[in-house]
Amino acid sequence: MPAADHPSYREEAQRCNETLEYVEKSLNQAEVKKAKLDVEVDYAKKHMSSESSQSYIDYMVNATIQGSLALKIRNLLTARSKPYFARVDFKEDGSHKVEKLYIGKMSLAREEDQQIIIVDWRAPISNLYYESRLGEASYKCPGGDIDGRIMLKRQFSINGGKLQEIFDIDITTNDEFLQTYLGASAENRLKEIVSTIQFEQNEIIRADMWTPLVVQGAAGSGKTTIALHRIAYLIYTYEKNFEPENFMIIAPNRLFLNYISEVLPELGVEKVKQTTFEAFAMELMGKKFKIRDADEKLALFLNSNNTPEEIKTNELLRRSSELKTSMVFRDIIDDYIKIVEQSFIPKEDFKIGKKVLFKHEELNRLFIEAYKQFPFAWRINEIKKYMSNRLKVQKDAIINQLQDDCDKKILTLKLTMKDSDERQKLIIEAIDKKNRITGNIEKYSKRAVGDYISKISRLSPFEYYKDFVGSEDIFNKAVADRADQELCDFLREYTSRTLTAGYVEIEDIAPITYLKFKIYGMDEKLPVRHIIIDEAQDFSAFQIYVLKKIVKDSSFTLLGDLCQGIHSYRGIRDWKDVTEEVFDDRRSRFLTLVQSYRTTIEIMEAANKVIGKIPGRNFVTAEPVVRHGDKVNIIRKDNFKDIADHIAGYIGQLKKDGYKSAAVICKTLAQCMKMLALLLKYDDSIYLVTGKEEVYKGGIVVVPAHLSKGLEFDAVMVADADSKTYGINELDAKLLYVAMTRPLHKLGLYFHGEPSPLIEDL
Repeated sequence: MPAADHPSYREEAQRCNETLEYVEKSLNQAEVKKAKLDVEVDYAKKHMSSESSQSYIDYMVNATIQGSLALKIRNLLTARSKPYFARVDFKEDGSHKVEKLYIGKMSLAREEDQQIIIVDWRAPISNLYYESRLGEASYKCPGGDIDGRIMLKRQFSINGGKLQEIFDIDITTNDEFLQTYLGASAENRLKEIVSTIQFEQNEIIRADMWTPLVVQGAAGSGKTTIALHRIAYLIYTYEKNFEPENFMIIAPNRLFLNYISEVLPELGVEKVKQTTFEAFAMELMGKKFKIRDADEKLALFLNSNNTPEEIKTNELLRRSSELKTSMVFRDIIDDYIKIVEQSFIPKEDFKIGKKVLFKHEELNRLFIEAYKQFPFAWRINEIKKYMSNRLKVQKDAIINQLQDDCDKKILTLKLTMKDSDERQKLIIEAIDKKNRITGNIEKYSKRAVGDYISKISRLSPFEYYKDFVGSEDIFNKAVADRADQELCDFLREYTSRTLTAGYVEIEDIAPITYLKFKIYGMDEKLPVRHIIIDEAQDFSAFQIYVLKKIVKDSSFTLLGDLCQGIHSYRGIRDWKDVTEEVFDDRRSRFLTLVQSYRTTIEIMEAANKVIGKIPGRNFVTAEPVVRHGDKVNIIRKDNFKDIADHIAGYIGQLKKDGYKSAAVICKTLAQCMKMLALLLKYDDSIYLVTGKEEVYKGGIVVVPAHLSKGLEFDAVMVADADSKTYGINELDAKLLYVAMTRPLHKLGLYFHGEPSPLIEDL
């Protein structure tokens, strides 16, 4: 209700003003401290002495404090507008005092007496707000469970420092408050979820860090915001053990990363690594690959005008992608590595002169059996040390034997010959021979092991992979009965052509990275300890397995939606591929989110009908929250130009109505370009999203369906929902489902000719 109408308005308004006054006081103090520290750090940086370790230590300490103050100032600036969003009154068992807890995005305490003014939403006690109802309740803290009673739960809408609404509630979020949040524009929602986190979302955010977690979340269930808030929660909870740098979020593309980039700082989190699988893999290998545009392959699959021959080729292309991204291909690469392993050690004995120190069989046994737990490069280092140690012992023994032989010869000469120039000459020759041979042994032994090791042929991971797919005999031997011959030949020839042209596909990066790991190991210990993968359905089991092997002692959170798996030919089709084959199924945890908070009931029901038409698939569909809106408009026009004209007029009306974001979605980039050309005649602020952008600007966009995944808009217009564009098949249904689940408030489906069979009964 409006704050002024609430019976506790005067009390809450006073508390809000007092909090804002202390926020302002704290902000002024922090800014003064930071300004002084900035001068000191800058001076220390310019005058740091290389001879004084203390000056360096002082500089590093002050630089750390400087960073902490900067983060505190940012949090306080946010708190100026919205200091907190909820209140919980809790009376602990055995206590007469009722604690009034005001919960916000940050913690704030009075310096003079450490009285808590704002409780951080990530604190254990804040879980009372997210998971408990009025009455008996408890929360977990490091010291054990704290039992008591919740006397009051209250929510606030505070904007610009003004108390606007107050809601007394029981469960996490009452409908009225949630409706207000869901009715907001797209640009604000991603940052404000912390005040409306639901029970099932909170369970994921606060789940145990070390148990692999896989989340199947329906469109609009808040997967991305949950991922970001989970990082913020883990950093807060484990701040004594981990740094922000120990956490990494992996997303499908740079555009998506840019879209979410402002949220972590809003949550008080900085320095978390944000990357794509491809970028991370290239960073690990120290090599940049030219990656073939993945949209080219998707475009082939989207083309509905293929000849029978093209259809057959595309089917083989799809199957080859499925194989290369599967755990079966991991087994195939392992078999190739065994083939390489058998011929890795030079097929010759290691000798000094004619003396054999190591037979090839012995070195090969050490390499294949004794050190099999190590990558090849590490095994060679161990063998090198082993050889060097034995060489030193053998060398000393040989030199001692030479000395003994020389001494015996000299003694024999002295006993059998009279002292003469001839005897002296023979003695000198014996000593010289001994010295010459000894010198040669010393000289040779210094480089003997290195010379032997240098005979090992070492290729780069890329070259090993190219060798693998380029050798028909080796490839067929490794693949064996795991694929039919037609697929085997196609995969090998297609991949070989791609690599020879200097490119790799996304599907090739996991096997190349795996070869790097198995043959050379990782060059340095990675700081990452927890990896969160968003849109995980577009990643392969092989990719996730490679991450698990490379990032030692790491834990994972995967969030995705199989209904939106438009890259299923190289992604995950069943979560069991991950829970059972990558993680130990007994140790991993699988959760499902079905509640959708993005779209209206009308839009979500229409989208569910579309995804339900995929033959032979039974997906978990979304259940929309109780928020009604306009019906889905299905609009027929005579041609594509008429569709563009109608959309242009509708965009103008949306702007007049105060909407800030909208998307015109077409199935392909080519269709998007045609639509953009028509729309620009009406509005030159509209722009095309191609997937190459480093920065997402928001506003009114034209975007291909596959690139709209993960984004949300106030309104969406699907411009080509006709029968020629979208047929009854899995890929088309998923693409249309993705497009239809992007809007918060309004959805229009346009077509000319015949409507897609996917929308006939909407």
